[in-house]
Amino acid sequence: MTQTTASPVIPGPRDGSAEPCGHVALVPPRLTKAVIRNFRLLRRTELSFTEKVTLCVGRNNTGKTSLAKLFEFFVARKKTALHIEDFSADCYEEFLAAHRLYASGETEQARDTVPAVTLTLHISYDKDCGQYGPLAPFVVDLDPDCSEVVIRFAYALGDGALKEFFGGVPVGADATDTLERLGRGIPKHFEMSVTAVDPTDEANVRPVGLADVRTLVRVDFVEAQRGLDDEGEGHAAPIGAVFEQLLNAAEKSRNATWLEELAASIDTTLVKTSGSLDSSLQKVRERVAPTLKAFGYPGLGNQEFVTAARLDSKRLLRNFARIHYPGVAGVRFPESYNGLGTRNLVMILLRLFTCYRDHTATSPESGIHLVFLEEPEAHLHPQMQEAFIQRLTYSVSLFPRIDAQMRASMPGQAAATEESGTAGGGPRWNAQFVVTTHSAHVANRGHFSDIRYFRKEEDAVESGSEPGPARTVIKDLSQVTDDERFLRKYLTLTRADLYFADKAILVEGASERVFVPAAEEKLAARRPGETPQHQYVTLMEVGGAHAHRFYPLLKVLGIPALIITDLDPVDKSGPKRDKCLVSEAGHPHNPSIKAWFPETEDITVAELLQRAETDPPIAGGSMCLAYQVPEEPGGPCGRTFEDAFALANRALFDISAGDAPAGELEEQARSSVESRRSKVDFALDHVLGDHDWEVPKYIRRGLEWLMAQDGTATKADDE
Repeated sequence: MTQTTASPVIPGPRDGSAEPCGHVALVPPRLTKAVIRNFRLLRRTELSFTEKVTLCVGRNNTGKTSLAKLFEFFVARKKTALHIEDFSADCYEEFLAAHRLYASGETEQARDTVPAVTLTLHISYDKDCGQYGPLAPFVVDLDPDCSEVVIRFAYALGDGALKEFFGGVPVGADATDTLERLGRGIPKHFEMSVTAVDPTDEANVRPVGLADVRTLVRVDFVEAQRGLDDEGEGHAAPIGAVFEQLLNAAEKSRNATWLEELAASIDTTLVKTSGSLDSSLQKVRERVAPTLKAFGYPGLGNQEFVTAARLDSKRLLRNFARIHYPGVAGVRFPESYNGLGTRNLVMILLRLFTCYRDHTATSPESGIHLVFLEEPEAHLHPQMQEAFIQRLTYSVSLFPRIDAQMRASMPGQAAATEESGTAGGGPRWNAQFVVTTHSAHVANRGHFSDIRYFRKEEDAVESGSEPGPARTVIKDLSQVTDDERFLRKYLTLTRADLYFADKAILVEGASERVFVPAAEEKLAARRPGETPQHQYVTLMEVGGAHAHRFYPLLKVLGIPALIITDLDPVDKSGPKRDKCLVSEAGHPHNPSIKAWFPETEDITVAELLQRAETDPPIAGGSMCLAYQVPEEPGGPCGRTFEDAFALANRALFDISAGDAPAGELEEQARSSVESRRSKVDFALDHVLGDHDWEVPKYIRRGLEWLMAQDGTATKADDE
């Protein structure tokens, strides 16, 4: 490892050319990627950031909150102390292996084996920026074409601490006891380090200070638990606390004279008020003084006490600032009387504005401001959720504009604004947002390319074996498919919650959408205890013409997915592709079936039935395709759901129960359902009817496959 010492940074473009004349709009630095190692579920993964809003979605317990916690540990906290529980489960065996190596005398190898938690940030910048500003301490490369800096945080065993860490842990103890003893030593012997890494040579590093990092990258958090529903007596209003933070920002500000003057004005008013209170308190003191003297005070040479009122503006704001809403006949309603949704939205916006003010007050304009928003959908109705995520990016330009308007409206500030050249807006806000959400409304309203799916997976093991430690991989959905426009529009219009489901069922049409939940309930009742009731299964009506467009997305999500579709055979022998019965050996007219078997260009219905003779076709271990099959080998087969349902319940439709030719029975089934009302009514008549019915074989086999899937973690693949 090569360590370089800090050297003077020469202003100007990196290629040595003259600085551009005139005003050139430069691209501000951007956080592009975070590489994470060994932190909780984030064993070995990376997150790519978008320029504006990065949407983190996924099921519960997949590491979304851990991502924010890692940034808090390394960037936001003054002192970092992790525990063994914060290391990935895979690290436990590495700790044990390092202990064994140390006990056998292989100290160097033992040290290399001890795991470390690391966070590596990749930041892009304009190489022709002229001045590096807060980037300067992190530029360690000599490549004039390089436009990236890399910052690595590490929580690792300290230098010279190997003996202290392992020395007191006896050899031969069981693994649990050894890990417990090692865990107690982690906060004592592990320490944090920050280095700038050469993007062109990882061996070339330079130690940097955490203060330099915080000058370049500021991280703020807007948590989901914002205290809005705590109306207990004595609870400080959260809105007031935000106003206090705004006032604190004014004290640290270098460019918000108007806010500083406002704070000074408040303090002046409080001084005057304190004087009046002093007089009143002194009168109270004079009245109680005789009582105090009767009890021997002031005795023993003590002096007389005096009273003084000290009003602190920030404490007043925290404890007594309230928002009121206009009512009727002059009556105003307190903050707690408004709905939680409105209060939550007001709170988020005020917190964001506070973050903006604090950042612009203490950080250089070219500094990066990373803001984590945890579950902003709390208490918001769906339309408000969608509006919020759509307008979040507007705050980057809105807040500086509001800031400028406030500044211009203050007496004596208009001229100062013109002189400073900021009349068109306040300080530029170089913000990037990371939003974690469990709301389909938030996720589907965001750009598809902004979504990062957190997928928990584990190594595939033999049946009956204990699964290995789970870990999370983060999938960039912009890299999934070329059908981004279709998928985003579909997921938005249908409010689909595919990103948060444990399992998924994609069905052909409205009749299957009505029927499948009833069939699932019927099968689960026959197999009590075999179906996990705690798992969430999403049902999506996508049609046979579009189901295949979801295949790449489903593969990346990794959740068990059942695709129920129709054979829809057609006769290709004539000039027109007429519909035909299954027994007439046609070809499927369903794009989703054709896409499932890309290796067979012109697959026939007979070949499809042969492939599904014993089990439905499975792809990648996580997707199952269910299309119509005969109820008995060699028997009649439906071409649609309605036909298949009729053939599975012949008595209900007066279809011959004997050994009639397959084509004749298929024709009877077709005729018996064509005379019925709409397809939805057909399904409802039987789902809600009093008579019993059987689930068609192709749906039953598909649902049984889905019920047998674990769904709690995806098996790792070779992607």
